[in-house]
Amino acid sequence: MIYHNLYSKNLISTAAFLFFLMLLSCSSTNDSVVEVPTTPEVPSVSNTVGLIRHEAGTFDAGYVLFAPIGSTTTYLIDKCGKQVKTWPSNYRPGQSCYLLPDGSLLRTGNANNATFNAGGKGGIIEKIDWNGNVTWTYTLSDALQCQHHDVKALPNGNILIIAWESKTNTEAIAQGRNPNLVPATVWSEQIIEVKPTGISGGTVVWEWHLWDHLVQDYDVAKSNYGTIASSPNLINLNYNASATNQDWIHLNSVDYNAALDQILVSSHSFNEVWIIDHSTTTAQAKGHTGGNSGKGGDLIYRWGNPLAYNTGTTTQLFGQHNAYWIESGFPFENQIMIFNNGNGRTGGNYSTIEIIKPPVSGYNYTQTLPYAPAATSWNYNYGNPNAMYAQNISGSQQLSNGNVLFCNGPAGTFTEVNSSGTIVWQYVNPVSSSGILKQNATVGQNLVFRSTFYPKTFSGFSGHTLTSGNIIEDVNLISASCK
Repeated sequence: MIYHNLYSKNLISTAAFLFFLMLLSCSSTNDSVVEVPTTPEVPSVSNTVGLIRHEAGTFDAGYVLFAPIGSTTTYLIDKCGKQVKTWPSNYRPGQSCYLLPDGSLLRTGNANNATFNAGGKGGIIEKIDWNGNVTWTYTLSDALQCQHHDVKALPNGNILIIAWESKTNTEAIAQGRNPNLVPATVWSEQIIEVKPTGISGGTVVWEWHLWDHLVQDYDVAKSNYGTIASSPNLINLNYNASATNQDWIHLNSVDYNAALDQILVSSHSFNEVWIIDHSTTTAQAKGHTGGNSGKGGDLIYRWGNPLAYNTGTTTQLFGQHNAYWIESGFPFENQIMIFNNGNGRTGGNYSTIEIIKPPVSGYNYTQTLPYAPAATSWNYNYGNPNAMYAQNISGSQQLSNGNVLFCNGPAGTFTEVNSSGTIVWQYVNPVSSSGILKQNATVGQNLVFRSTFYPKTFSGFSGHTLTSGNIIEDVNLISASCK
């Protein structure tokens, strides 16, 4: 590995200070929490874009995929910051993208839906083959519904899609929404499973609608009237409601656990992650019984904000993104990693990366309220020693060697830390909405929704030659000497 750090000459003299910081960052009132010691993000050389740091300990045996929000191109780079592959599209992302086991790119696109004009909007999903040909498209964008933020490819080839679903204020009031807290339309959420057909289109083979799983304590005359605290498997229709906010739930990620046949989503507005049963039929998903869990389409687990079901006094998540199950065989396998943006965090805004271990019991979860766990299994940047804050978007990923790769979305910065929280690799996206940024130019508008690492052994690379080419930016001395 190449060690590039202007401060290397001062490492010995600063060792005691850094050790002191590490001790501070490890302090905790709960012994079950692993709060990771961290090091301040100090710049390397004088680069402003592209590869910033490449230290001993970075996991180089793979590539990083990302789709700049201001661009129609998706990039695959090596850990030296050099281009390996690009895919063109007619659309800016909307927002996620993934490589599939057959080497295709699954990419969401922004269809510029005029009705659902909010952050994360998409509307089009494309499969693009290794040679850049669009082999399949699916459009979910009209005046009543619109795909947004994320999708998930299932093992059977089908695609899970999260989408807004518009409801009128009359429909909302009929369900028990407080009339003083209703805009002209209310955006609910739906998850649909699409089986691709032909080169465009598909068949919806399963669906779940949030609107079928509501509870409210405002209007006793409605059938869904109940006590919120005793109905944690349902969503409180009046929580976080206002007369000006249509985007009441704002899901921003979706993941799938094949072993449990369950779906995990993140609700930005509720500051929670939710799990629902995918083993149900569509009819069962509409109700409250059936499936492996026996609970139909009701929530079988939720975590992050007990206030959303009138329990407890504290909130753990604040506008989080990218909740997903960590792969089997990895550190913290089968636990859930979350990028906790920290927007509105008690004590001040800062971001953390957290891992939680849900209390799985068969196909259900031990329902002690508030939902467990009380503490995280791992927490990067606890107490904010790195002065890190990503107000929105962003994500994180557990790597097989114990390192964690995360994307500070608003800054377009990808950082890899080892299990001790030490920064070992850093890259700044040089692609802005106005074009490619030059080295040492002012950096801005280079947002990235998420970055994803794929190891060299990934099946989608089989049969393809991956050659590292030029960097994206104009010049980068660190990349030039990186091996």
